[in-house]
Amino acid sequence: MPRNLDLAALRSFVTVADVGGVTRAAGYLNLTQSAVSMQIKRLEDSLGMQLFLRAARKLALSPEGEQLLSYGRRMLALNDEALSRFAATACEGEIRLGVPHDVVYPAIPGILKRMAQAWPCLRINLVSSFTVLMKQEFERGGFDVILTTEETPDPGAEVLGLRPLVWVGAVDGNAWQRRPLRLGFKDTCIFRPRAQALLDAANIPWQLATGGESEQAVEATVAADLAVTARMAGSIPDGTCVIATENQLPPLGEMKLALYRADRRKDEAMDMLMAELRCAYCC
Repeated sequence: MPRNLDLAALRSFVTVADVGGVTRAAGYLNLTQSAVSMQIKRLEDSLGMQLFLRAARKLALSPEGEQLLSYGRRMLALNDEALSRFAATACEGEIRLGVPHDVVYPAIPGILKRMAQAWPCLRINLVSSFTVLMKQEFERGGFDVILTTEETPDPGAEVLGLRPLVWVGAVDGNAWQRRPLRLGFKDTCIFRPRAQALLDAANIPWQLATGGESEQAVEATVAADLAVTARMAGSIPDGTCVIATENQLPPLGEMKLALYRADRRKDEAMDMLMAELRCAYCC
């Protein structure tokens, strides 16, 4: 008698294999960790084989798991394609997403790709801007969801975690040693007031080397060793590097990553996007 694979369990298996762990997979799938583990166990029992090698700390696919992964991806892709074809009207529409420019990479491209695969008729409009401006536009209804970097998120925000701020300068540069210290920031950069206040408290004279709203101008000035700037750890522009704290610049502390969702949006596509953002940015 023919048997059928459980597609829900298969999706859990493929997701765990792709992201490298049950905990992260649970975040992507919007399930509990125990539910994901149970689905994988049920799949293993139905096939009579072990799909993961659990001796090491990190999950690794067994030879049988490697073979199933290829089939699983194709089966899920065909399933999702069929569902999107016959439920096209359910996934039409638009989501307006705002993300600060310095945390777009590396997570957002992968998130947008997975959203497009799951909801091919849905338009996701990504805007990269400053937290202050995005929050103002969010209040006017211009965004459905925004990710922010800020010191004190609003009560309605979901705080995902903390990321340290670091001083950034040119590779092998010495602009950080000069006085007055020249700073490269855009006019509306939320990190600028904090950096200036900390330099004032440390009695380090400074002056602005850039103005306006051109991120390219700031990055070029810093990479040319004409100024220093501040960035969230993990978001360092090309041609620059982190200036170690022992170089006598004051520590910049941390900033919160927060998530805002418009109350009017309550649908499955938004639920998936929120789960993706939580999984990618929770610290």
